[in-house]
Parts: sequence; structure tokens; C-alpha cells
Amino acid sequence: MNALEEKYIHYEKIKEAIHYMDENFSYQPKLDEIASHIGLSKHHFSRTFKEYVGVTPMQFLQATTISHAKEHLKTSKSLLDTSYDLGLSSPSRLHELFVNFVGVTPNEYKKMGINLDITYGFGITPFGKAMIAVTKKGICALEFYDKNYEEVLNRLKNTWSNAKFVLDEEKAQELLNEIFEKNKKINIFVKGTNFQINVWKALLNIPEGELSTYSDIATYLDKPKAVRAVATAIGSNHIGFLIPCHRVISKTAAMGGYRWGIPRKRILLSYEHNLKSN
Repeated sequence: MNALEEKYIHYEKIKEAIHYMDENFSYQPKLDEIASHIGLSKHHFSRTFKEYVGVTPMQFLQATTISHAKEHLKTSKSLLDTSYDLGLSSPSRLHELFVNFVGVTPNEYKKMGINLDITYGFGITPFGKAMIAVTKKGICALEFYDKNYEEVLNRLKNTWSNAKFVLDEEKAQELLNEIFEKNKKINIFVKGTNFQINVWKALLNIPEGELSTYSDIATYLDKPKAVRAVATAIGSNHIGFLIPCHRVISKTAAMGGYRWGIPRKRILLSYEHNLKSN
């Protein structure tokens, strides 16, 4: 078993545990009860959880509470402004340096993928199963899924309805390995309106392990009244992780929505926070 497969197995167990904790939050289940529910001993569960996320299960719950998120949000707007002002020399722009952003031209948008070859496939990541699709210009989709692989595939084909699709599972897993294990420079090829693309670009300025709000993104784009439109644009992001929409929460510090599931969003945030701390 390679490192990526091991992380995937850990993720599935952790996701199951978080779902159980959320469902039974009202009576605060004990550690051994949670461990028993997912088929692990208390010590094995706690060790596995900490190896993956960097904190114990109980610490994780504290780290994803609204009060904790509110503390992070105190610096949300200044983080975006500082990132913008300092430019590429800033450590907070590392994600943007990692991702090369290429938007479709108006002509390409209109043609819906005519003469475009898209290679796609399904594989595993540290955060569950994923479908990935790539063109010569870059990755055009990265969507997590649990059982609904047909849903993410249909979304890809509807987005690029005139493209030629080629299934290549080996290539797909190679790309996922590059993204989640090797930290190579990644080109992404996005299709959206000018407003959507500007929102997605703004997300690249949120440092790893930090949070921002829909309101702060709208202000950053000099459209402070467009909070709902910003939220809609973020919700329509079709390149998960690389365009870090998981780092945006509501002004009340609630997790808000996430196309690929709130448990996954919480794990991503905790995982990144741990990496930053180390």
C-alpha cells in the first residue's frame, strides 16, 4: 500500500467518525463509542486520526467550532489585502504560485468545447475519491465524490458539451498523485463568466490554513453588495482543492455549504491548519 492509498483509507474512517459525531452531537459521544462505531479500537482510532489530521478527535471538534472560526475571521480581510499588496514575493501567495490559472477565451466559452480533447478518469486522494479531467491547457475539473460518480461526470460533460472525452484511469491517478503528493506546478483551465473567474482567482489569495468570508471576497473585488453572487460563484467552482473554495465560510463563522460535503470541508481545513502549524 502506497502513502496515498493509506491516506485515502484514513480519510474514509475519519469522515465516518465526523459524520457520527455530528449526528450525535447533542449527547457528546465518548471517544470509545465513536471508535466502536467505525470498527476501530479507541487507541487505534485516536492514533489514526492524529496521524492524519494532526490533532486528537476531541481537539478537532474544538478546532472546528464557531468560536474558533470567529478568531480566524478577525484577520480575514487584512490577509486578503496583504496578500494582494505584497505580490508574488509573499509567502501567503504560495498557492497561487502552485497553480497557474488559465481562463477560456470568449470564443472558447461559446463553442462549449468544440475541437477540445478531454482526458478524464477516477482515482483516490487523501480526501476521498475524485474525478479529474485535463486538456492540453490544463486541468478543467477536479471533483470529489462518494457514490455519485455519475453526477460529477455528467457535470463535466454538460460543461464541455461539444468536447471529445477519453477515459484514462491510469492518467487520472497519475495527475492526482502529482497534485496531492508531489506538489508540482499545476495548470488549470477554467470555464466561467468574467465574474466567476475573478472570484475563483481571489480564492487563490487565501493562505493555506486560513479562512475568509463571502463578504470579504466581495469587498476584495470592490463589489461589497455582491455577497450572494460571490457565494453562487464559489458554489459553482468545478476544480476542488486547487481553487480553494473550502477556505470560505459565512460571516457568522458557520461552515456554510460545500459542493463536496461539509465533513470533507472540515477535514480539509483542519488538515491545512495542521500543515501550517508544523
